[in-house]
Amino acid sequence: MQSTDSRQNFIARYFHLQAWPFWGLHLGMIYGLFVLGFSWSGLALAVALYYARMFFITGVYHRYFSHRSYKTSRWFQFVIAALGGMSVQKGALWWAGHHRHHHKFSDQPEDLHSPREQGLWESHVGWIVSVQHNETRYDLIRDFAKFPELVWLNKYHFVPVVVYAASLAAIGGMWAFFWGFVVSTVLLWHGTFTINSLSHVFGNRRFETTDDSRNNWFLAMLTMGEGWHNNHHHYQSTANQGFYWYEIDLSYYVLCTLAKVGLVWDLRKPPQWILDAGRGKAGTAPVASAEELPGGIADPAE
Repeated sequence: MQSTDSRQNFIARYFHLQAWPFWGLHLGMIYGLFVLGFSWSGLALAVALYYARMFFITGVYHRYFSHRSYKTSRWFQFVIAALGGMSVQKGALWWAGHHRHHHKFSDQPEDLHSPREQGLWESHVGWIVSVQHNETRYDLIRDFAKFPELVWLNKYHFVPVVVYAASLAAIGGMWAFFWGFVVSTVLLWHGTFTINSLSHVFGNRRFETTDDSRNNWFLAMLTMGEGWHNNHHHYQSTANQGFYWYEIDLSYYVLCTLAKVGLVWDLRKPPQWILDAGRGKAGTAPVASAEELPGGIADPAE
């Protein structure tokens, strides 16, 4: 009886009606591979659009809306939020609000996607399909919730998704829709989710933080620099998460390019004392709290 109840609770939590599109896309990918067959050119399209949309998660949803690690204009802020919506990870305000909550309680019982506290399944995919976390944490994202256009885009986050998917179908038919939307999106989901799960389990710890964050070069390649996760949890408000020249951070390189043409500016970087501590030149540096970070996340009302 207990096992039956547990199974029913599992299904109710993770396979409810609102989660059907998520699981349906997974099933659609498997079915499509059988029907359409494998295609190297299709895989190339999926990977290209994976990385194009990954930037709008890493460089926009994360480094801009969650941590305000650089500045931009109001119009471009809306543009990149809309482009981020094509990544099919809900709205920028929803994403950033939950991410700020994660940093506040990282690897503590309140953390929604801590492998230590919630397990790998919950931290990787369970939390995001649970209806318990559908609401936007406007209390933690008041600095951006003051813009009505962002609130609208957050509410109607499906609009960029429909535009993106329909555009692929119109331009390249079912082949482009399958590889560019279905396959690419499933890969993008799990690539992004590895930072919540695997980067708190596998890798090296340069800095002593209060959580389990780790640096993992493979995850950094997979996520355009997000795999330098221990760096990030030690000093959150920087536009670069690869602190040293050999830590490849593709998201930061794109941001530097946007800065050169004037679309973004004031990209923050870690101070020298952080870099020295990471090299072992100045002993173990204290973890920089949100209050100490310029433009950090301690006061979402700023």
